[in-house]
Amino acid sequence: MLAVLVSVLAGCSLIAPVEPAPGSPPASALDQLLAQVAVVPERPDVPGYQRSCKQGDACVFGPAWTDDHDGPGGHDGCGTRDNVLALSLTDLQFRPGTNECVVVAGTLADPYSGEVLPFTKQNANDVQIDHIYPLAAAWDMGAASWPLETRIRFANDLDVNLMAVSGAENQAKSDKTPSDWLPPDPAYHCFYVGRYLTAAVSYGLPVTAADRDAMAAVAQGCP
Repeated sequence: MLAVLVSVLAGCSLIAPVEPAPGSPPASALDQLLAQVAVVPERPDVPGYQRSCKQGDACVFGPAWTDDHDGPGGHDGCGTRDNVLALSLTDLQFRPGTNECVVVAGTLADPYSGEVLPFTKQNANDVQIDHIYPLAAAWDMGAASWPLETRIRFANDLDVNLMAVSGAENQAKSDKTPSDWLPPDPAYHCFYVGRYLTAAVSYGLPVTAADRDAMAAVAQGCP
């Protein structure tokens, strides 16, 4: 946690000034979100989380990337993963005959590393879809008590909780929250914190006191 806070400070102009990436929210917007989000002392460990939907598994957030939900992009004939890729990539190429649904190639400006990454269907794991507020963390922080329909919507919410990102960075993040992980490129800290807080506030999910402090430190360096 200390290492993350040092990184936060470094990205907030206290050690080395970093220009926030385009589209980053101002400090005032982050302060408003921080004032709205509930804060708990620490993340509990709630049993029962199981993402897998194989036979006998709990499937607590529904089938991965299902189109059968009532959120943005739901019931449009395209899986959620392809919806996110279509929104996130440039130079898009679609599989013929899929009504511009199945993305087979494109280019990602990665909002975690700052790198420009090619995407192809053959190397699909190089670009992955991140749940900004991780599903496992959401389960621990309140989603375990939600109706299944709400959990499915949360897991597939294009507007609030999903981004296409570097596969390597998505794996490094795993289910970590902001006190333990921030994008490796400090220019994207303000952007990420804004997205994380928006997801939390939109679904009534709390953050830990350590997460609140880490994000408040980020906000101090935003424009």
